[in-house]
Amino acid sequence: MTESDIGLRERLVEVGAELLAAEGLQALTLREIARRAGVSHGAPRRHFPSHLELLSAIARRGFADLAERVRATLAPGSCGPGTRVTALARAYLEFALDNPGMYELMFRHDLLESGHLGLRDTSLPLFGVFAGLVGEVRPGADARRVAGALWANLHGIAQLWRWRSLQLALEEDDFGPLLDAVLLAHLGPEGGR
Repeated sequence: MTESDIGLRERLVEVGAELLAAEGLQALTLREIARRAGVSHGAPRRHFPSHLELLSAIARRGFADLAERVRATLAPGSCGPGTRVTALARAYLEFALDNPGMYELMFRHDLLESGHLGLRDTSLPLFGVFAGLVGEVRPGADARRVAGALWANLHGIAQLWRWRSLQLALEEDDFGPLLDAVLLAHLGPEGGR
């Protein structure tokens, strides 16, 4: 692959991520990405033989961005595991709410199951971080199962918050108290410290 091919491949992913942020998942067509990248509608197929492969490349960018937030949140020298779980959960929710289109794309089952670009290899280490911290907070518990329940709860909060359902039900505009309740439920009294 030549340098210009790599440049075009990255440009297509960048344009796709921008389009996703501006107009949502429904706008991500090969034709529209090509048009906005200033190339022929057939050009993306040279780098991404299928639409699914281009979507996977864009989702991989989202996982990289989320991983960067996680690294920044869990910088060396940070507090104990409970505080780190809280910071990680908050960073996860903020990412989901700041990037709703990307978040939706990242967790599409068809992309994760397709095996394109090793998305599972990108997403599973993030879950491993959750599980590791949960194991430190709740020694002796099945950390992967508790982390899975916590992750599912966070995912549900992200979706319901984006739809404004939780704000209506709870009559509040800050997800912090709800996050505290979720962490208490999954991790016990030491989980949020």
